[in-house]
Amino acid sequence: MRSWGEPDERVETAALVVTELVANAVEHTAGRRIRCRLLRTSGRVRVCVWNRGRLHSPGLPGPRDPERPSAPEVGPYGAEGPGPVALDGAEDGFSLASVGEDGRGLMLVDALATRWGTRTSVSGRLVWADV
Repeated sequence: MRSWGEPDERVETAALVVTELVANAVEHTAGRRIRCRLLRTSGRVRVCVWNRGRLHSPGLPGPRDPERPSAPEVGPYGAEGPGPVALDGAEDGFSLASVGEDGRGLMLVDALATRWGTRTSVSGRLVWADV
């Protein structure tokens, strides 16, 4: 990405997103093949991670669409979901311990990427993120 002339901040963000998406692919695939590809377009880089075969992974959080506000889902945790809980007596702190270990990486991808999403087929799963 540096040879493409991408700014250091985007390179570092992409490296973190690649790490999280590949780690998820390793954890959630039954296959042995994982591919990572970076696609460069004007003003952004798309990180694509594909894995062959898949395990059933219920409850993975879905991507947000910044262009389309949606009504919050109401589930067993209410409209807010099982997200961070404010610490008692803390001015602006949250307890990471209040969030389950699964899904933290996708929360990070969601915060860093301008958009991200998934596609699942018979042959595997593709997860992509624009940075």
